[in-house]
Amino acid sequence: MSNPIACIRLKNPWHLLATGFGSGLSPVIPGTMGTLASIPFYLAFSHLSLGLYIAVIICSSFAGWLICQKTADDMGVHDHGAIVWDEFVGFWITMSVVQYSGQNIGDWHWILAGFVLFRFFDMVKPWPIGWLDQHVKGGLGIMLDDIVAGIMAGISLFLLMLFYV
Repeated sequence: MSNPIACIRLKNPWHLLATGFGSGLSPVIPGTMGTLASIPFYLAFSHLSLGLYIAVIICSSFAGWLICQKTADDMGVHDHGAIVWDEFVGFWITMSVVQYSGQNIGDWHWILAGFVLFRFFDMVKPWPIGWLDQHVKGGLGIMLDDIVAGIMAGISLFLLMLFYV
């Protein structure tokens, strides 16, 4: 099919989640729009205990493997830009550092810093993110590079906190 987005049906729960509730269908910077759309969910989840927050991330990561795989199969394209569930999970991983650090979870400074750092690692794809993006296929591949980007952005955010707190 010449337009994979035409295969997306937001009434399909796999597609709805994979596209970040439609945020990935943005005609410009869908990954960034998906990350923006993940912020309200972060704010809701951040009120959970750290253990439950991590459990949400783990469950969302494993579910994402299937969500992204089924949607990519339906679209006939591996890791299409409209699939942004991986951005949701990657950003939540980044922001787990705020949860762990005991900082104000709703402080817009940390949210902005986490957003910028995650988008940087997700777009630039330094090693091993770029390698994973190129060599691991399917739903796992779609999720894994963003999981690692979230970890690297989280480490960077933690180091930033050490200098500014």
